Amino acid sequence: METDLRDSEAAVAARHDLDQHVRDTVRWHFSEETGCPFWLDFRKRLDFDPVADVQGFDDLKRFPPFEDEWLRGGPVRRFIPAPYQDRPLYVFETGGTTGIPKSRTSVDDFRIDYELFSAVLSEEHFPPGSNWLMLGPSGPRRLRLAVEHLAQFRGGIAFCVDLDPRWVIKLIKKGWTEHLLAYQAHVIDQALTVLSAGHDIRCLFTTPKLLEALCLRLEDEGRTLAETGIRGIFSGGTEFTPQWTRFAMEELLDGVFLQPTYGNTLMGLAPARPPTPEDGYKIAYYPPMPRAVLEVVDPDSGEVVDYGQTGRVRLTTLTREFFVPGFLERDEGEREPPWGPYAWDGVSGVRPFGQLAGGTTVGVY
Repeated sequence: METDLRDSEAAVAARHDLDQHVRDTVRWHFSEETGCPFWLDFRKRLDFDPVADVQGFDDLKRFPPFEDEWLRGGPVRRFIPAPYQDRPLYVFETGGTTGIPKSRTSVDDFRIDYELFSAVLSEEHFPPGSNWLMLGPSGPRRLRLAVEHLAQFRGGIAFCVDLDPRWVIKLIKKGWTEHLLAYQAHVIDQALTVLSAGHDIRCLFTTPKLLEALCLRLEDEGRTLAETGIRGIFSGGTEFTPQWTRFAMEELLDGVFLQPTYGNTLMGLAPARPPTPEDGYKIAYYPPMPRAVLEVVDPDSGEVVDYGQTGRVRLTTLTREFFVPGFLERDEGEREPPWGPYAWDGVSGVRPFGQLAGGTTVGVY
């Protein structure tokens, strides 16, 4: 039986820590000594003083919603806080596969995000010192560097097989199914080659569609994923439905542990609580507070919906490298109450936001 954490001491303490973190983060980004050009200029157009008037998370509602277009195009250095201006910088694309990409700068955030996520991974299923296979999109995304750092942080090495989602999108839109299947087979061929090369790989990052393709190819060869040596899988993508998760756990994985995640370059990683038959294989994600907060809101009013109700996902990013208040994601889901080690809200049933889904190609990898 689950413990109700909504009004617990842990929840009160988590909210206190969040409010303090908000105050520190806002002062950092809006102070002349540490702020970035974008927010220092934005401050001049506000009818309140962020440094003096933002005392907690609720005060962030005074900011207008963060617009998607602000992240498209440059110069990207306008988002760099003063103390990071002379540091080596990374630029990562976030979301979308067409048009001018949204870009996010980073110094250390991607490492910090994945070190925090590392604490979620059990030693039984993700043994320290294990080598990893990273099977998924790399290129301008941060996944390659982030998974590689995760492997190194845990004492292992990452072997990488790339997939180009922009090419996949073009194949889908042109209806070139034969080419699409050939490209998928090409990617899986490379993964199987790496797994057969004696690298003692025990851990895997991949997406649901690639995981399914890999397992079905192994099945055709009379093998299972467990027989390749894999013990734990960290995965993320739009295909994480309860139906697919049940299929994967009962038919594909041969007992290999699956850790679903919901994440992007702005948020970091929100791990899911373990999906179980008793819970109908529900996938409920919990963000890495206080560095990121997820809210499920009414798309018209912007107010947080009741527990169990459906709304659009709103993200707030709160790190010293990046501040994003009230960013409306292209996803919707159901609001989940605090659970287990997470004394704050989560979101389940994540899927493309209904009002935008018709014009978006999703689940391409």
